[in-house]
Amino acid sequence: MATVIDGKAVSEKVKAEVKVRAEAFAAAHGRQPELHVVLVGDDPASQVYVRNKELAAHKASIGGQVHRLPATSTQAEVEAVVRQLNATAAIDGILVQLPLPKHLDAQAVLDLIDPGKDVDGLLPMNAGLLSVGRKGLRPCTPSGSMRLLEEVGCDPSGKRAVVIGRSTLVGKPIAMMLLEKNATVTMAHSKTKDLPAVVREADIVIAAVGRPDMVKGDWLKPGAVVIDVGINRKEDGKLTGDCDYASCEKVAGAITPVPGGVGPMTIAMLLSNTVDAAEARVAK
Repeated sequence: MATVIDGKAVSEKVKAEVKVRAEAFAAAHGRQPELHVVLVGDDPASQVYVRNKELAAHKASIGGQVHRLPATSTQAEVEAVVRQLNATAAIDGILVQLPLPKHLDAQAVLDLIDPGKDVDGLLPMNAGLLSVGRKGLRPCTPSGSMRLLEEVGCDPSGKRAVVIGRSTLVGKPIAMMLLEKNATVTMAHSKTKDLPAVVREADIVIAAVGRPDMVKGDWLKPGAVVIDVGINRKEDGKLTGDCDYASCEKVAGAITPVPGGVGPMTIAMLLSNTVDAAEARVAK
């Protein structure tokens, strides 16, 4: 049976590290690192996500504010808030909570964020820095996945890794992070022929395709480390990943559960990015 990679425990470890760094930053610079969130409308899930981020930031000694705007806000009004946050020197991180109301152009809003404050790590500037191996703010979920590999003692160097999914949110950035660590990386997707055979070659499997229970245990090389990024809700209301956990845990060497695997790492890495952004900005 596979070792279960406890994302919740690792996320608490990361948050404790962030708190130490944030307090050291405050002692050196007379202010806390600051994360500001723009929340437009009253989407229930977004309200929960933002509240969780707010609480986690407070516990990690990171300051900030949630800027709550009505669902009827115009494009110009939302963009004006982002511009103001860009212009405020004491703000280190900006996060626009998605989805935005349908009448708004979300991409245009995101593109306004100062790349140095892009704590989601998703803007083209930061994606470009990652692609050429330079330091910059990196996407939270891929960064969290890499930290989980580290915590379970999996050094990607020289290993074969298969990333299932080619999204700009997870698939592409984590493939580049694995390459940076000297893995041999294959990117698989919906057009890949004989996907099970491709996955069977992998020492490391990253499942990030958004299809419930797609990866089966007999797809895996015995002892492979499996990071399941997927989170899907089944007809009975239960959450499941992109991997069929029951069959995969019998073959894998280590595996993340869903929930409780990659999910908790995303907020932890968001907080880490906020301190990274603060330190980089004062170092200029």
